[in-house]
Amino acid sequence: MDLKKFIENEELSNFPIGLGGCRSLSYFFDSCDYDLMIFDENSSNDQIISFENNLITIHHASLSETNTKKLLQYDKLKIIQDESWNLKIFLSTISEKRDLLFYDFAKNSLIESIFCCQKTLNAIQSGDIFAPCWQKCASYYLADAISSLNKNHSSPSHMLDSLRKFEKNSINNHISNVLQTIGIERATPTLLERMLKSSIGFSDIIEKNNHSELIQKKYDYFLNNSMLSDCYFYLGYINKENFIQIKDELNQRGDLIHILKIAFDIESDSNLLTQQAKIIQSSCNDILEMILST
Repeated sequence: MDLKKFIENEELSNFPIGLGGCRSLSYFFDSCDYDLMIFDENSSNDQIISFENNLITIHHASLSETNTKKLLQYDKLKIIQDESWNLKIFLSTISEKRDLLFYDFAKNSLIESIFCCQKTLNAIQSGDIFAPCWQKCASYYLADAISSLNKNHSSPSHMLDSLRKFEKNSINNHISNVLQTIGIERATPTLLERMLKSSIGFSDIIEKNNHSELIQKKYDYFLNNSMLSDCYFYLGYINKENFIQIKDELNQRGDLIHILKIAFDIESDSNLLTQQAKIIQSSCNDILEMILST
């Protein structure tokens, strides 16, 4: 695909630009989008644009970024244009502290997971309808942490496959708790079709940026290649990202539970939810103790 032509068409030629995501790391699917990082010092939301039968996600970025999660998205970025060399210098700085960034993101993800576990337990006690959503988020945050401790980028489409392939060790042994509490064993074509429709609806409500077209494309790829568990994991991860965006306004968004019940494929048994939250909480505490003692 002619990315230079796309950049010209979108009038982005004045900015440093790099290609990130799985397309820059050589383990992509045909359904994967092209992640273009535009260093225009703009904080606008991502844009997803169709070009030459491919989907391109424009991420607006800053050369003064300090957020660990975003900095890791720029790790191993392939520079497309950088006349000033400012992007090259920025990426060199990221490369120097790469290990520290993965460690920091893992630690932050573990803390977020523990927070979500506590939100789950509190919500069960108070009868809050979003308790199962918090539990799903807790499991996905733990998946983020384990991936990061393996120096693996968080990629919703590929993460489940990566988790399966990590070597056996005291940290990776907790992967079984992630998979057990996310519920991938429930994946069937019928369930996934229902989850897809609700996930697309939730994305349209929260993101409003054509992400639903990309979700549909990846769903089609997973189903056509009989990757049902990967599809289930992917849809749940996307919903986690969008749910976290509205976590501070849930008391005003109670109507969303109807779409989230299906999108997240949530569990309503409070005893099971309590058990799952405690399993994830225990895993997070164990891993935190391991990494803080080294």
